[in-house]
Amino acid sequence: MPRTVVLHPGALGDVLLAIPALRALRATASDDELVLAAQPRIGQLLAALGVVDRALDFDTLGLHALFTASAPGEPARELLAGARVVSWFGSRDAGFADRLRSLARESVIASSVPADRLTVWEHLLASVATPSAGAASAEAWREPIALRKDIVDAGRRALDDAGWDGARPLVILHPGAGGITKRWPADGFARLAETVVGAFGGEVVVHEGPADRDAVALLHDRVRVPVRALVEPPLETLAGVIHHAALWVGNDSGVSHLAAALGAPTLALFTAANLAWRPWERNARVRVVGVDALAPSDVDAVIADAGGLLRMREPRVDGARVDS
Repeated sequence: MPRTVVLHPGALGDVLLAIPALRALRATASDDELVLAAQPRIGQLLAALGVVDRALDFDTLGLHALFTASAPGEPARELLAGARVVSWFGSRDAGFADRLRSLARESVIASSVPADRLTVWEHLLASVATPSAGAASAEAWREPIALRKDIVDAGRRALDDAGWDGARPLVILHPGAGGITKRWPADGFARLAETVVGAFGGEVVVHEGPADRDAVALLHDRVRVPVRALVEPPLETLAGVIHHAALWVGNDSGVSHLAAALGAPTLALFTAANLAWRPWERNARVRVVGVDALAPSDVDAVIADAGGLLRMREPRVDGARVDS
């Protein structure tokens, strides 16, 4: 089977920003098997979401050998031989790029971040653009991902376990992020949670990922209304959970990118310096906030954005936007 092999060992958000480019790659070679070599849980997620056909653990391929005069192992050579290869890894090393090109039928080797004013997702799409899948077609690749019903059902079971009965609008807060410089202060999330419950009649679930324990603990210390906890669900289950959300509010993080990619009403809190990494889904809302101290104006703006998204939401029948 002809193959398009994509190499992207980045973090969750970085890989999710590649979805428009992955869709363009599939469109230009619809007979190819689309294979993603990534971190295992990320690759498995994109395969489960139907974005790629198959996922491989990037670290098992031995491609770091291409930074030296060594050759990768037989599995990697067999995978890449005769394939169209796109690598958003190793572009700064001419030796790596030359050795990778020698293994593939054709190749694109590009940086994973833009050097110009493009956003990251636009840059990744442009790196694989062809006359039939170029910048003019960018809007075609920005539709939200439709979930399989089994993923939606698994998300509902996780919410049942967390105590949500489905009676009130579900608002999911994600106070964590990959680094403290991306985290809006916990007091802001606490104020938002109190408003969601008191003024909007919502039910708040706080998502805690593997690196979020401190941020979540700070939120629990400060919040004065009951909130439910969702602790380290598998990414596929989290996708199903997000399907049921009336609103997701989170920092600049991989799971906020996931919420946006799924088409959930998403409010992503970014610093001005990181706006190039904003989500590609056209309806996701981005609010620039300060992270060094909590500004009252930021609290007011985030609450207003959240209220606007909750009022705008369309009634959703359970199972909407689902692939059968």
